[in-house]
Amino acid sequence: MKLIISSVSGEPIYEQIKRQIRHAVFDGELKPGDALPSLRSLARELRISVLTVTRAYNELANEGIVVNVQGKGSYVADHADATMRETLAGQVDNALRQVGVAARAAGIPIVDLMGMLEKAYNEAG
Repeated sequence: MKLIISSVSGEPIYEQIKRQIRHAVFDGELKPGDALPSLRSLARELRISVLTVTRAYNELANEGIVVNVQGKGSYVADHADATMRETLAGQVDNALRQVGVAARAAGIPIVDLMGMLEKAYNEAG
């Protein structure tokens, strides 16, 4: 796994690390039990603070994506992909509720809304 960090993107570096690790887990590039790079080695490689990497790993652990083992390192959690799918499904559900409210307020018929959703879905992939 190769992480690429942008200092000009406006996204905090720890968020970039989290996003890329999540993506690697979700795509199967990282499998349950795989070790993540050590805090120090990743910080050195990316030329960033160890504290930044620590924050990213700790937040991923809080989300259930990785497990931090004292003195051993950080590893992809056994059910990381299922946890991520649940989280993403919840985010989609919330977004669709907001879209439903906006569509009703705008008087958009459900058939037109479905067409809009299908178009957005196809353009995203």
